Amino acid sequence: MTILTRNNPNRRGFLAAGAAALAASALLPGAARALTGSQAEQLVTSAVDRINTVISSGKSESAMIADFQQILNQYADVNIIARSCLGASARTASAAEMAAYTKAFSGYLARKYGKRFREFIGGEITVKGSRQVKTWYEVSSTADLSGQSPFEVRFLVSDGSGKPLFFDLFIEGISLRLTERDEIGAMLDQNRGSMAGLTAALQKAG
Repeated sequence: MTILTRNNPNRRGFLAAGAAALAASALLPGAARALTGSQAEQLVTSAVDRINTVISSGKSESAMIADFQQILNQYADVNIIARSCLGASARTASAAEMAAYTKAFSGYLARKYGKRFREFIGGEITVKGSRQVKTWYEVSSTADLSGQSPFEVRFLVSDGSGKPLFFDLFIEGISLRLTERDEIGAMLDQNRGSMAGLTAALQKAG
């Protein structure tokens, strides 16, 4: 099994899949309406249970990726994650461009991190508790991979989009959303700021 270190992208990649899959404070979800710590923990626990089931299923890589995309779309606020990763360009893109980009972004995340499922068979994430932070909840958990020291994973959960969803996760203090923001920014630069070019690149990446 690959040795995981704090800066090893495989380690971060697994937990991206384990949410998965994040941002400037101006783009954070709106104020929580009636979200409780218990609801936030239930969301993360349910997502983690689904992920653990996929990891241990013995399915093919392509089937695992398809399952992960379903989990991502159900438990993550893909719209806010995609928008915040795009940065300032999200303010000038048309609705049609944003829709196409967001769909491609979702598939990109599923492929990028879903491919790493097989590397972490036997791993487990255990939810430990939650605390309120401003308008959202931070759910703490511990990832315990075979042969590795346990490490902390924190999910940020909000109901600002109308229902509880996670909009970021931190692995030992490293934000997945900010990491992907750098990746998307680099892809956009490579396509000279073209949203169509970025979307096409995302459809092939991961």
